[in-house]
Amino acid sequence: MLKGVIVKNISNAYTVLANQKIYVCTPRGKFRNEKKTPLVGDYCLIDEENNYILELLPRKNELKRPNVCNVDYCLIVTSLYKPMYSSLLLDKEISLAIMSNIEPVLYFSKLDLLNKEELTNYEKIKKMYEQIGFKVFDINNITKLKEYLQNKIVVLTGQTGAGKSTLINKLDPNLNIKTSEISFSLNRGKHTTRHTEIYDVFGIWLCDTPGFSSLDLSEYSKEEIKNSFIEFQKYTCKFRDCMHLKEIDCGVKDALLNHLISPSRYESYQKMISEVKK
Repeated sequence: MLKGVIVKNISNAYTVLANQKIYVCTPRGKFRNEKKTPLVGDYCLIDEENNYILELLPRKNELKRPNVCNVDYCLIVTSLYKPMYSSLLLDKEISLAIMSNIEPVLYFSKLDLLNKEELTNYEKIKKMYEQIGFKVFDINNITKLKEYLQNKIVVLTGQTGAGKSTLINKLDPNLNIKTSEISFSLNRGKHTTRHTEIYDVFGIWLCDTPGFSSLDLSEYSKEEIKNSFIEFQKYTCKFRDCMHLKEIDCGVKDALLNHLISPSRYESYQKMISEVKK
């Protein structure tokens, strides 16, 4: 048996990297009976002669959308222009990462398509997320991004057409991953990544994934959503189970009135809680 890591999955074929060699394996039938599904990022034991995955080793975390595991950072690529910037979609991605016990890292794309007024607005958005405590990058600090992600397993996620494949090409032009233009009528891009795969990009284990146009939070609880808004935790409320909505003496709502919490973040929180209720 060899210990390896799953770096690619297409249908029921799993590419495993073990001892610096590549093996294309299929999982043993017992996984189906045990209701276990191997994921990209899984550490596993394989039968290198017969190309079987024999065992899955314990995971430290799992991200459900995209479905990968054992991730250090979730690099969220957010477009500022076509598809247009959506604070709600970005905040959903941030919450999903935090609820999966993965540190979110933000990358804003398509700055070159913005006018002067839009660039000024972007600087306000960037400052707001940095003040919360998130790491924020863009095309102007690609080198710093490379340094921050070095020797880490990073899942790359974001809306279809946000520029995930373009970013990978900027990190390593030799990969030449296919990119696609945006559909201006639909305000979204064409899917250019159709499977989950990990690339070795100058010492970064980067996992590119298929894009999406929406995210479903219905399987999470209201409390999980609340706890994923980490800036709320700095404020004290009268009631320990305060949801920061209609309750009296709410520290979060007071902070909002005093401009200590971003209105866009609080609006995202309200909408996400409403989705969970439904």
